[in-house]
Amino acid sequence: MTVSFEEFAKMDIRVGRVVEAERVAGAKKLVKVLVDLGEEKPRQVVAGIAEYVNPESLLGKNVVVLANLEPKKFMGLESRGMLLAADVNGKPVLLTVEESVPPGTRVR
Repeated sequence: MTVSFEEFAKMDIRVGRVVEAERVAGAKKLVKVLVDLGEEKPRQVVAGIAEYVNPESLLGKNVVVLANLEPKKFMGLESRGMLLAADVNGKPVLLTVEESVPPGTRVR
């Protein structure tokens, strides 16, 4: 399937800096991540990565976030975005940005 440039342009993909990350109590797969996207306050994203990523290892990392994904609740927590990851044999490998860029920088 292909998408037009106009469809791609609707996606708000940004670099965010992880300021807090912790496992969701009672969930095997979920991690609650607070990401600085250059907004008034950090954005909460809930990701199903607990089996593959130690939450503490995320602190300070620049991650790639789909910021305009429709909000969804997981275990009562609202997720307001999606951490983007490569799928390597069923294992998510988070997309990160090595250079220091301002939180909220758009990805094009």
